[in-house]
Amino acid sequence: MPVSTETPSLMESSRSVLRLLALRGAVTRPQLGESLQLSKPTMSAAIAELSALGLVQSTGSHKGALGRTATVYGLGPAAGYVIGVDVGAAQIRAAAQTLDGRQLASIETRIDRTGTDAMSALILDCVRSTIAAVGERQKLLRTIAVAVPRVVATHPLNLNKRRPPEAVLVGLRAAFETPVLIENNVNCAALGEWRHGVARNRTTFAFVQVGLRIGMGIVINGQLYRGANGASGEVGRMPFPWSPDETPEREGLETYLGSEALMKRCEADWPKSAGMPPLTARDLFELAERGSEAALAHVRRHAADIGRLLAGVIGVLDPGLIVLGGGVGQNPLLLKEVRVAARDLTWATEIEASGSGSAGTVMGAVQLAIDHGLGAILGEAVHPSVALPSLR
Repeated sequence: MPVSTETPSLMESSRSVLRLLALRGAVTRPQLGESLQLSKPTMSAAIAELSALGLVQSTGSHKGALGRTATVYGLGPAAGYVIGVDVGAAQIRAAAQTLDGRQLASIETRIDRTGTDAMSALILDCVRSTIAAVGERQKLLRTIAVAVPRVVATHPLNLNKRRPPEAVLVGLRAAFETPVLIENNVNCAALGEWRHGVARNRTTFAFVQVGLRIGMGIVINGQLYRGANGASGEVGRMPFPWSPDETPEREGLETYLGSEALMKRCEADWPKSAGMPPLTARDLFELAERGSEAALAHVRRHAADIGRLLAGVIGVLDPGLIVLGGGVGQNPLLLKEVRVAARDLTWATEIEASGSGSAGTVMGAVQLAIDHGLGAILGEAVHPSVALPSLR
């Protein structure tokens, strides 16, 4: 039967069933009733309503220990699927998943053109390729969420004279009537850690990304904290340096802790006896792993600087857990020294390295899209990201 994004108001029991199936995936009818504490007549009515709308369907049967056979239910075709997109520095990653988190497709596109219009076309091509990879398995695309390496503000902040971040989504908005969400990439990485990484099941934590640039995503009481303007977590804008003899520079901390400045310090201080200095942060960490004392000295110094940043985060947020991510931050060589430096300046706080790697941001974008898509069906408030209207 044809499916539609328009969903009538559901009974509360039906909403509970749909929410649980999205969270846990396919389960048996007795398991649904037990988890939700619903009577058999109420469960039957809920299943009937959701099945008639195509939101739920039988996916088979399961024979229990006592030999009884129970029907297994999962999400139906009208539940649809979502796409998350991570616009990185060198590539665009996209992933498609159903609302219960089943992976459908994953696409990567190299960024071989520059400029806003070219980037808009690349994002559109990547999404179209992802839809083509999904094929006939799912037909209803509910939401697209895009993670960008920019502040995504709900009010003009006049941060710079560049075009606003949503400018790269003009192609998507013109091609699809599907809701398009835009979110800061570090916020998305925090969501990825919260749902799938080391911060899973933690209600409050901070994700700090250290790589070419630095940034932070904050989850408080199970909600992504975006601030009054949508610009929270911009730790690179903390005043730095700051002393009786020095005046802070705009984004001075981001410049100092970024990987480019790290490598400049490394080149300037590299001893001649250690040979040629490394050209990239990856080279530096590989040398440190092989026992180079010169490389280890720079890694320890950078770790101590990161630890001091985290001490400031702890003093302001008291997050209980900080997850370190990014191309530099998640390197395990940093972790011990980061913990020591932070502990010297503030109270003990759990600090862990991300295990999500480069996939964390796109995972978070997918989760953002799932939350929005499911919220639209249930008639509930959706995640507080910036939702852009279609241009069609």
